[in-house]
Amino acid sequence: MPKKDKNQKYDHKKAPLTPPDIDKVEQVKDNEKQKDLEANKVDNKGKAFTTNKGLKMAEDEFSLKSGRRGPTLIEDFHLREKIMHFDHERIPERIVHARGVGAHGVFKCTKDMSEYTKASLFTEEGKETSLFTRISTVAGFRGSTDTPRDVRGFALKFYTDEGNYDIVGNNIPVFFIQDAIKFPDFVHSVKPEPDTEVPQAQSAHDTFWDFVSRNQESAHTVMWAMSDRAIPLSLRMMDGFAVHTFRFVNAEGKGTFVRFQWNPQLGVHSRVWDETLKVSGNDPDSQRKDLYDAIDEGNYPVWDFCVQLLPEEKEFDYPFDILDPTKVWPEEYIPKVKIGEITLNRNVDNYFAETEQVAFNPGNVVPGIDFSNDPLLQGRLFSYTDTQLLRLGGPNFAQIPINRPISEVHNNQRDGWHQDIINKGPVSYHKSAIDDQSPYYESPENGGYEHYQEKIDGTVIKDRDDSFRDHFSQATAFYKSLNEVEQKHIKSAFSFELSKVKRPEIRQNVVDMFANVDEDMAKEIAKNVGADTPDAERGFDPVGIKASKEALKVKMPEFSQENTIFKPDTLKVGIYSDSDDDFDFKSLVKSIKNSKAKAEIIQADLQDTKDGVMVTHRYETIHPVLEDALIIVVPEKPSHEFSKNVGEFAKETFKHYKPLWIIGDASDILSEDQQKAEGVMVTNDSKDIDKFIENLTKQRFWDRDGSN
Repeated sequence: MPKKDKNQKYDHKKAPLTPPDIDKVEQVKDNEKQKDLEANKVDNKGKAFTTNKGLKMAEDEFSLKSGRRGPTLIEDFHLREKIMHFDHERIPERIVHARGVGAHGVFKCTKDMSEYTKASLFTEEGKETSLFTRISTVAGFRGSTDTPRDVRGFALKFYTDEGNYDIVGNNIPVFFIQDAIKFPDFVHSVKPEPDTEVPQAQSAHDTFWDFVSRNQESAHTVMWAMSDRAIPLSLRMMDGFAVHTFRFVNAEGKGTFVRFQWNPQLGVHSRVWDETLKVSGNDPDSQRKDLYDAIDEGNYPVWDFCVQLLPEEKEFDYPFDILDPTKVWPEEYIPKVKIGEITLNRNVDNYFAETEQVAFNPGNVVPGIDFSNDPLLQGRLFSYTDTQLLRLGGPNFAQIPINRPISEVHNNQRDGWHQDIINKGPVSYHKSAIDDQSPYYESPENGGYEHYQEKIDGTVIKDRDDSFRDHFSQATAFYKSLNEVEQKHIKSAFSFELSKVKRPEIRQNVVDMFANVDEDMAKEIAKNVGADTPDAERGFDPVGIKASKEALKVKMPEFSQENTIFKPDTLKVGIYSDSDDDFDFKSLVKSIKNSKAKAEIIQADLQDTKDGVMVTHRYETIHPVLEDALIIVVPEKPSHEFSKNVGEFAKETFKHYKPLWIIGDASDILSEDQQKAEGVMVTNDSKDIDKFIENLTKQRFWDRDGSN
C-alpha cells in the first residue's frame, strides 16, 4: 500500500474504500464441504435489488404514500414484506453455549487406525475430511462477553464420506455431573438467578455454589473451572476433549473404549483474572476477533488430534470408572496417541447461516464409532435433537446447508416445516414392491451402520455404581499436579467467587467440601471469605466414598500449563511510541514479523510513522491488556500525549507479568527495582531484539512482583 501524504486532501465521498492493511490470504475453497455450500451462496455485488419473490425494485427507502405528506398505503407489498421479515429474524438462542464463533477446516489422518475402527476418516493415512467447529462459552447469553470464567464448548462436525460425525466437546476433559437427569438442575443453578436475572455469564453467585456443595460429584470439574483453563488467552490456545467414553469398532466387530482429545500446536495458555476482567470491558468480542483475524491472515490454528485406547477386557483395571464423565484417564495409565491434525483454514461467510444454524449432536456417528454406557452421554443423545426441533423450526434442520452431509441422503422421512427435498415417486414407506425395496438396506460389510453388540445383564434401578462415588481423588490429583502459581490462581479464583456469595452458610459448605480436596487450600479460601476453619468430615457427603490408596497416587502432570508448548507465533506486540519520532520502526516491525509474532504500532493518531509504517491503534482506542507484550520507544522529548498515557501501559504490562522492553530513558516510567525485574529490558536501541523474542516466547514472568 502506498504511503499516505499527511497533507493530501481527500474527497471522502468519492474516495474508494480501501481494505485494512493486513496480510489477508485467499479463503480455502477446495474441500468437499465448501463445494457443497457454493450452491447456497449469494453475492449481491453488482446485482439489481429485488424482493424475496425475485421482483426487481426501483425504490427501497420510502414507503408508498398518498401524497408526499399523506398516509402510508397498505398496498405497499414491499414495505409489508420487509417489516414482516425483520420481525421474524431472530430464532431462540441455545439454552447453553449461546455465544459462539465458528470456522471451517480440515481433519487430516496421520495414523491408520483400522486395527481399532472402520470409520473411514481414521483408517487411511493422509486422508482429509472437511469439518466445521463451533467454540463457545457455556453460561452466558448470546450477547455476553467472550471472556468470562467459564468452560468453553468445542464442537466438531466432520463431513465424512459415510455421513456427518460430530464430537461435541469442551476445553476441559470432565463435567460437573455424572447423570443427564441432573443437567437441567446444573444449568439452572449457573444461569442468572430467576428472580432478578443476574448475574450474567458468571458462576460467582449463590445458586451455583449451593448446587456445587450439594452435588459433590462436581468437585473435579469445579477445580478445572477455578483454574487458568477457564480463562484462555485465545481460543486457538486451548485443548479440546470429547469428555465421554466412546467405542471404536473395527471391521471384525471388536470394540475398544476410546476417549478423544485435541491439543493446540501453539500450546495451552491463559490470562490472569485481573487482566481478563479488563479485556472483557475493553473488548468483549476479543476472542471471536482473534480467531477470525488469525484465519484471515493465514495463521491457521492447528490441533494434534489424539485418542486414548482401552481394551474392553481392561475396563475394571483402574482406580476410577472409565465411564465416569467426572474423571479423566490419566496418561500415566492410558497414554494418548496422535492420529491426525485439525486445521481451521476458512472463516464463515455468514454468521447466522453457518455458526448460528449449525446443529451438533453426539448421536451423529459413522460406522466404526459407537457409544458407551456413560449415563451423561446417554441423556445428551436425546437432548441435542430435541432442542434443535425448537431452535431450528422443525425436523428438517439436517437440510440446512451447514448441517447437510456431503454423502447422499435417501430415506422415507417426509414433509414438515422447511422441507427442501423434492422426493420423487409414490413410495414413502418400507417394505415396498413398487420401488423394489428402495431405498434398500446396506450391509455392514458395505458400509451400513450396525450397533455394537454389547451383552447387558443388570437390574432395572435408579442409582449409580459405587465406582462413581469417589468424588475427590482426581480433584486432588489435578490440584497437586499444578505448579505453585497455578495453585495460587485456583485459590484466588475460589476466593473471588465465594466473596460474591451472599449466604455465609453456602460459603462454609463449600470450604468444608473442598477441604476434602486439599486442606491447606480450603483454609486459605476460608480465611479470605470469612468462613470458619474448614472441616473435611463435616463437608463430606455420606453418599460418596473415600478414595482408595491407589486412587490417591494418581498424577496428572500433563495438565499443568508449565509443561505446555511455548512459541512466539501470533502473539501481539504493542509498540508504544510518539507520533513524530524518527525511530526505525520498519526494522523493528520486520524483526517481530520474522519471529511470527504480530507488531501493532500505538501512537496518538493514525498517521503513518515517519518511516512509513501503518499505525494500528491510538492511545485511546487500545488497552494494554489486549497486547501480549509491550515495547515502549521513548523519544528524546516526549510529547504531552505520550507522557500522559505511557505510565498506564507500562503498569498494566508489568502487573500482568508480560514482557516489557523500554528503548530509551525508563526513569520516568519504571522504578529502578522494576527495571531489574524478570522479563523487563531497558536498552538504548533495538539491537537486543533476539532477547525480547526469547522473553515473548516465555510469555509470563511469574517471579515478578506483579498482581493477582
